[in-house]
Amino acid sequence: MRQFSTGYTLGFSAAVCVVCSLLVSSAAVGLKARQLRNAALDRRRSVCLVAGLIKPTETPSAERIAELFEHIEPIVVERATGKETDISPVGFDQKAVASDPATSRQAPSNDAGVTRLPDHVLVYKVYEDDRLDQVIIPIRGKGLWSTLYGFLSLDSDGRTIRGITFYEHGETPGLGGEVDNPRWKELWEGRYAYDQQWEPAIEVIKGHAGPPEEDPYQVDGLSGATITSRGVSHLVRFWLGEHGLGPYMARLRERGELDRGSET
Repeated sequence: MRQFSTGYTLGFSAAVCVVCSLLVSSAAVGLKARQLRNAALDRRRSVCLVAGLIKPTETPSAERIAELFEHIEPIVVERATGKETDISPVGFDQKAVASDPATSRQAPSNDAGVTRLPDHVLVYKVYEDDRLDQVIIPIRGKGLWSTLYGFLSLDSDGRTIRGITFYEHGETPGLGGEVDNPRWKELWEGRYAYDQQWEPAIEVIKGHAGPPEEDPYQVDGLSGATITSRGVSHLVRFWLGEHGLGPYMARLRERGELDRGSET
C-alpha cells in the first residue's frame, strides 16, 4: 500500500480547504442579492400581516404583496422631529442605518436595550378609500437571548392597536418564541398603546389580562418567558415614546391626519 509523506498530506488538505472556501465564498457572494431581496420581501409580508391584509397561515406571492402595497405608503421619517422626508424608501435598510455611526446616534439609557437610534426611520401608512386607516411603525429591542425586530400597527385614531408581529428574533421556541403565536398576537388587538395624555401605556403583564374593553392597557404575559415578556413591554413603549416614533405620532395628530374621535 502506497504511503504519502506528511508534507503531501498537509498540502492536499490545505488545497481542499482553499477550494472549499472559494466555493462557499462564491456562493455567498452570488446569492447575496437574492438573500437581500428575500429579506425585503419578508419584511413587506410582515407589514401586510400586521395590517391584517393577509392571514398568518397565508404565503402570498411577490406579485400579491406588490398588489397589497398599492394601498400602503412607505415613508422615511426624521426620527427626532417626526418630519416626513423625501428620502426614497426603496432599498432603505433600517438595521444598517441604525448600526452606522454616520446615520445614527447613541441612545439614552433605556430598558429596551436599544443602544443606537437611527436618524431616520421607515414607517408605513395604510389607506382605505383614500383615508388613512393604519400607521405601522417598526419596533426593536432586547428579549432574553436576542434582539427582536417587528412592527406595531396603530388604528387611524393613533391609539388603538390593530396588530403586532415580529419578523426576526432568537428567543427560545415554546417560551419566548411564542411572540410568533397568532393567538398571543390576537390579544393585542383593540388595546390602547397610549393613555389619554398620549403617554405610552401598553404593557405585557405576568399572568392574564382581561378583555380589551375591561383591561385596555395590558396584555397576557408569555408563560415561562417573563424576561421576553418584559422586553416586549419595554421595546414597544420605547418606540411609542419621545426617543422613538412619539414625535411622528404627535405630528400626525397636529396635522389632523388621525381620527380624534377616540380621544374621549
